[in-house]
Amino acid sequence: MSQHVAVDNALSPHGGKLVYRVVEDKEKAKELAKKAKVRIPVRGQIARECISIAYGFFSPLEGFMGAKDVDSVVHNMTLSSGYVWSIPIVFDMSEEEIEKYGIAIGDSVLFTYKDQPLAIFDVEEMFVYDKIAMAKHVYGTDDEKHPGVKRTYDYKAKFLGGKVTLINPPVFNPPFDRFWYPPAESRMQFMKNGWTKVVAHQTRNVPHTGHEWLMKGAWFAANADAVLVSCVVGEKRKGDYIDECIVLGQAALREYGYFREDVHMTSMILWDMRYAGPREAVFHAIVRKNLGCTHHMFGRDHAGVGDYYPTYGAHEIFNGLPDLGIKSVLTKEWYYCPVCAGIVYEGFDGHKKQKQKFSGTVIRSIIQQGVKPTRLIFRPEVFDTVMMCAEKYGFGSPFVNDNYLENRNPVFTIPPMEV
Repeated sequence: MSQHVAVDNALSPHGGKLVYRVVEDKEKAKELAKKAKVRIPVRGQIARECISIAYGFFSPLEGFMGAKDVDSVVHNMTLSSGYVWSIPIVFDMSEEEIEKYGIAIGDSVLFTYKDQPLAIFDVEEMFVYDKIAMAKHVYGTDDEKHPGVKRTYDYKAKFLGGKVTLINPPVFNPPFDRFWYPPAESRMQFMKNGWTKVVAHQTRNVPHTGHEWLMKGAWFAANADAVLVSCVVGEKRKGDYIDECIVLGQAALREYGYFREDVHMTSMILWDMRYAGPREAVFHAIVRKNLGCTHHMFGRDHAGVGDYYPTYGAHEIFNGLPDLGIKSVLTKEWYYCPVCAGIVYEGFDGHKKQKQKFSGTVIRSIIQQGVKPTRLIFRPEVFDTVMMCAEKYGFGSPFVNDNYLENRNPVFTIPPMEV
């Protein structure tokens, strides 16, 4: 990786300043909306990214990337400024849409989501980019079966770069409201709790005991004050755990005493997984640094899919990067050993032939049948929470299906705003 400019990548937040582009004054927000040249409805991914940009999760980004930043991220894994960044954050439109709305460089555009004003987008540039090259460099493959590659190929013909300003902040619906901690708030919470060393756990799963010990092991390794469970909430695929199961299942570990209340916190980020493996690990580290974390745990196949990446590729990628100001806690697997009669760490236990790995597929099939797994595999209170979520939020299933996709309670609502 080459770096164009000498910058301090260790600064926290990334770039040294937490981005905050949220207009809280309603009258000012309405004025900005009225000045916009045109309204454009945006899909869920773009809405979530507008929110994440505006609240500073993606600091130092202030909007969707222009051509220089995209090219630098794709080829060098840095922004054009020199700050490390690993995944393009882009807004795409077709030529027909650009012509239909009459959009030109310099225009102020009102983004709407679910028919409500959401954000102002200031169009600074329009450009085309080679999507195959983007896929090959970011994902290491041009195979359309890779979900991140498919997402890239599905982008429309042109990209528009420019700053984003949130004018109508989302209202988070229960049960998500108590897990929404934007960077400024999570940092304030850490300070209030007296936490100076916090290790982040990235997840899109309900925790089995292997996950629990992954967190506890990282807590010990980092000599941390606390673990921040950072749940990814975004686009869902059939068979995924429903979002409610994820956040409430993770929170159950603290609520039922498997972590002390003063060493554990569950939160969420809005992000549509790219499954970019090592590159996404870098992205996750930067976002969690912006949240105020000092450490980030990385296990096997972090943010991977299929067999596109080395098992511990997320460990290796940091060797070629400058100090990011957040330390990687690199762990192997935790598994059940019948000889030890407990949960053990791959780095210590010598009973290799007897070890029983945690299989997400097997655990999911057990849950699907409504059978409570042994507490050595799955905490009973977590299982009960999952079953409660299935009935209350998942139309009888803890896993995403057509009914959930069509009728689920939204994570957030954009309030009515008359413009």
